Amino acid sequence: MRDHICSTGCNHFSHLNDPDLQGEFKEARQSLRAAIGGQPTAGVAGLAGVTERALPSKKAGEQVSHYYVPANNKTIHWGYFSKTMEPLLKLESGDYATIETITHHSNDDIERMVKGDAGAESIFQWDANSKAVDRRGAGAMDDPLGAGGGLGVHVCTGPIYVNGAEPGDVLEVRIVDTMQRPSGNPDYRGKTFGSNVASNWGFHYNNLITEPKGREVITIYEVDASGEQTWAKAVYNYRWTPQTDPFGVVHPIIDYPGVPVDKSSIKPNYDVLKGYEIPVRPHFGMIGVAPVEADMVSSIIPSYSGGNFDNWRMGKGATAFFPVVVPGAMFSVGDPHASQGDAELCGTAIECSLTGLFQFILHKKADLPGTKLYGLDYPLLETESELVVHGFSSPNYLKEFGVDGTSELFKKSSLDSAMTDAFNKTRRFFMDTRNLTEDEAISLISVSVDFGITQVVDGNWGVHAIIKKAVFPK
Repeated sequence: MRDHICSTGCNHFSHLNDPDLQGEFKEARQSLRAAIGGQPTAGVAGLAGVTERALPSKKAGEQVSHYYVPANNKTIHWGYFSKTMEPLLKLESGDYATIETITHHSNDDIERMVKGDAGAESIFQWDANSKAVDRRGAGAMDDPLGAGGGLGVHVCTGPIYVNGAEPGDVLEVRIVDTMQRPSGNPDYRGKTFGSNVASNWGFHYNNLITEPKGREVITIYEVDASGEQTWAKAVYNYRWTPQTDPFGVVHPIIDYPGVPVDKSSIKPNYDVLKGYEIPVRPHFGMIGVAPVEADMVSSIIPSYSGGNFDNWRMGKGATAFFPVVVPGAMFSVGDPHASQGDAELCGTAIECSLTGLFQFILHKKADLPGTKLYGLDYPLLETESELVVHGFSSPNYLKEFGVDGTSELFKKSSLDSAMTDAFNKTRRFFMDTRNLTEDEAISLISVSVDFGITQVVDGNWGVHAIIKKAVFPK
């Protein structure tokens, strides 16, 4: 693979309009709507309903496979990445997978986001005697808040093992298409819902100007499940009140994922954001590969391996590149969003379950020199017109602070350090992959690169640099 500048007639993003792929994804849409919760599609069923079937390739004599990965309590891991997990499936470079993802905020409105959805119901099942997915986070199993301690909150589908992937390689992940997950409740047929939580970890939380201070507010949004409408609208909001989980633990604030909200304990306000239309841009907030530094790490904190870096550009048509640091790469995806602004200021986006069609391409270490992937040690995002470099307050927080040193990371995270990292990576990108001098790189960055705040809520703050591909020599 060599660097390529897209132009009229270019086929670099031809996978977006490939009739075979679109046919497969149309079938996936129909299957999902007909049987909410990931019932197996036609094909040879594997673990927990994962299916495989051949998909014609455009290269004569070759075939690639397509997998359908439902989201249920057997196909997800909650709140962590792990290099030691048993992979959900193994695929080859070039293969495709349609992957369901479930928002960890579904229990903010059980009627709209869980009821009638077999996959979601299997994940969120929790009563006084049992809990379908006990571990939620990378913390201790005997944590007083609950197993895993909520040190990681996202429902992650995976991991997926890419055959032949070795440390030093780069994994390319193309997001071919996305769809909103329709509500399984017949009362809300044809609609999708998401939750925005103005939370205690939000940037705004200690800077509220109206009473009562220290409040957490959940706003439920409605999205058209067909994708025909391009906007979301608020349905109602409510203030978090202390919730008692099925095991009897009281949660005065939102401190553990998946706690079911008792409707009788809240006061819904339906007079909220009347007339406002929020542009829908579905994307995956948490996407990446397993890091090597520890056996289990929180899903909350983004790093060089990707994870929860919350860039709304990670949607249909985008391609992500991740440095491989463990055998098989061990890819997982979750934290689906219907929409988000840069910074994700209040702590969350519109947290909304999605299904995505992905293609996986492996780039071997020996083939990287002379390409845009040379020296890649951070998540790189590409769209048809841009390259997006991701900087963090700590480029590798596990190496700098250790798996148990996240409290120090949280204290030291700042936009200054994230901006410095984004600049350093962008300068190195131009010098190492475009053969510019440092003076040339600095000038080009200053006059053409747009820096933005990715997020300020995930413990390891992020700044991204947007490089317009149009500036490259033709």
